[in-house]
Amino acid sequence: MDRDAERADRAEHAEDAEHAELTRTLDAIGPRLRALRRERGLTLEALSQAAGISVSTLSRLESGKRRPTLELLIPLARTHRVALDQLVAAPVTGDARVHLKPRRRDGSILVPLTTYPGRVQVFKQVLAYREPKLVTHAGYEWLYVLAGELHLVIGERSLTLRPGEVAEFDTGEPHWFGPAEGEVVEILHLFGPHGDQAVVRTG
Repeated sequence: MDRDAERADRAEHAEDAEHAELTRTLDAIGPRLRALRRERGLTLEALSQAAGISVSTLSRLESGKRRPTLELLIPLARTHRVALDQLVAAPVTGDARVHLKPRRRDGSILVPLTTYPGRVQVFKQVLAYREPKLVTHAGYEWLYVLAGELHLVIGERSLTLRPGEVAEFDTGEPHWFGPAEGEVVEILHLFGPHGDQAVVRTG
């Protein structure tokens, strides 16, 4: 075999190996998407609603019957709040790290600590003073004070919580909470759909 033929043969083998690697990568995306969805505790219907992709398309993606494209992977990465490359090349279980993105508004800071939609959401909040205004909405809230004092109003009841104290309540009742005495307060805040409550176990 002359040198030109040998180079052509090596290039063909390299191309075959690259194609095989690409095929393996694409074939692994479906099982990874299924594992990530189940890890988040989502049904196909819930993910479909959150990502704007039909249930049948999601099902075909997970089973490997539909070729993954950027038009499909980008909204899925956004919904799961993971980097796009985690869907393409990460371990099947996904990245367990939570990439925190603080949100600031009117002197207060909100840090989402969970990354999955449709279940109990967990936040760390630093609340600045704000005018008390009772609100109602569907759901259930659980508040744990980390630092400072929290002023909590539920209906006609008014409470002051200090570090280490917890309150939980149905948000169908008129409520408001903020820092006591005009100072800032730091809390952990859990919010879930109506009927979901925090379960505290000791032992």
